[in-house]
Amino acid sequence: MRLLPLMAATFFMVSGGPYGIEDILGAGYVKGLILLVAVPFVWSLPTALMIGELASALPEEGGFYVWVRRALGPFWGYQEAWLSLAASIFDMAIYPTLFVLYLGTLAPAWTAGWHGTFWELGLIAVCCAWNLLGAPAVGDGSVGLALLLLSPFAVLVLVALWHGAHLAGPRTWPAAEGSLGTALLVAMWNYMGWDNASTVAQEVDQPQRNYPRAMLMTITAGVLVYVIPLAAMAWAGIAPDRFRTGSWENVAAGLSGKWLAAAIVIGGTFMAVGMFNALMMSYARLPLVLAEDGLLPRALARKNRYGVPWVALLACAAGWGLVLRFSFERLISIDIMLYGASLILEFLALVVLRVREPRLERPFRAGNFAFACLISVVPSLLLVYAAVVSRGEHMAGMPALLFGALIAAAGPLFFWLSKMLWSRPQPEPVSAD
Repeated sequence: MRLLPLMAATFFMVSGGPYGIEDILGAGYVKGLILLVAVPFVWSLPTALMIGELASALPEEGGFYVWVRRALGPFWGYQEAWLSLAASIFDMAIYPTLFVLYLGTLAPAWTAGWHGTFWELGLIAVCCAWNLLGAPAVGDGSVGLALLLLSPFAVLVLVALWHGAHLAGPRTWPAAEGSLGTALLVAMWNYMGWDNASTVAQEVDQPQRNYPRAMLMTITAGVLVYVIPLAAMAWAGIAPDRFRTGSWENVAAGLSGKWLAAAIVIGGTFMAVGMFNALMMSYARLPLVLAEDGLLPRALARKNRYGVPWVALLACAAGWGLVLRFSFERLISIDIMLYGASLILEFLALVVLRVREPRLERPFRAGNFAFACLISVVPSLLLVYAAVVSRGEHMAGMPALLFGALIAAAGPLFFWLSKMLWSRPQPEPVSAD
C-alpha cells in the first residue's frame, strides 16, 4: 500500500467518518465539540507519535506484537497479541451492529428479527472475500469507500450552513441531560485504533517514511470529519437531544428531505463495511505471526497467492461472528478496557527500546527520552477514568470491568497452553568441526 491507501485504511481503522459520534452530543454541543478537539491532543497524538517511531524503526509484519516482544520478551508479546485479539472480538461486533442499524432506518423490514443477523453475517463474508485479494485491494477500496461515505456529509454541511444563515432569532438548545463520562468514552472510541495499521508493515510501501506521515495526516482528517458536521448542525439550530446513535438520517431528512437522508443511510453502510474490512486486514496478521513464532497452530501461517494468511483470516471471522447483537455502549466499554491494556504495553515498549537499543535506527523519533516517557501519562489516566465511568456496565451477567479483567487474566494461562501445545524445539547449532 502507498501513502493514500494507507491513510484511507487507517482512517477506517480509527474513524470511519461522523457515524457513531452522535452520543457525544448527550453532553451538549459545546462540551461535545470541546471533547472532539481536545481528545486527539491528549489521546490520539501521543499514540500516533509512539506508533510513528516504533513502526518506522521496526516495520515488520505483526506490528505492535513485534515491538512488545522485542522490548519485553515473548511472554509480554503474547499478552499484547492476546489483549488485542480479545478486544477485536468486541470491537469487530460493533460494525455489523452499526451496519444493521443504518440499514434498518432505510428499510426496517429488512433487518427485523433474524434478518439482522443474516445481514451481519453477510457483511463478514463479503469482507472475508475482499481481504483474500490482499492488502493493496483493501487499501484502494478504502479510498473509494471514504469518498462515498463522506460525500453526503459534504452536502449536509452545505445545506446546514444555508439553513443557519436564514435562521431567524438566536440559536438556543435545551440543557443537555446526557453523561459527560459517556461522551468521553464515545470520543475515545472514535479516536482509538492507530496501532492497527502497523500489523501490515511488510505490505506497505516505504513504511519508515509513510507510517509517521499517515498517522499525523489522518489525525487531522479525523478531527475535521468529526468537528465540521457537528459545528454545522449547531449553526443550523438543530437541538442536540435529537441525536442518538444512527440519527444522522433523521437530521438530514429534517434539513433537506428524504433524498439526502437516504444518502446518509447508504453512507453509513459504507462506513461499516470500510471499518470492518480494514480492521479485518489488521487483526488477521496477529495469528499469522503467533503461528510463525510457534504459539499457535502452524496452519494459521498459510498464505494464498496474494500473501494473505487465509486460514487466520477465516478463524478470526468465525470468532467475530460469535459476538453479535450486544448493545453499542457495552461493546465500547469492554473494547476500550482491553485495548487500553495493550496500548500501555506499547508505550512501555517505546521506553524500554530507547534504553536497551539506543543505537536502533529510528527514522522518526517521538521527541527526546523524557518526552517518550511522559507521552503515555495522559492516555493512561484517561483509560483509568474510562474504567471508572464504565463500572456500571454489565457483560455476561457481571460488571464489565470484572469481565475485562477476567479476559486479561486468561492471557498468561493461554500463553502456557500455547507453549505446551505448539512450541517447536529450536534446532541445535551446527558445530564448525
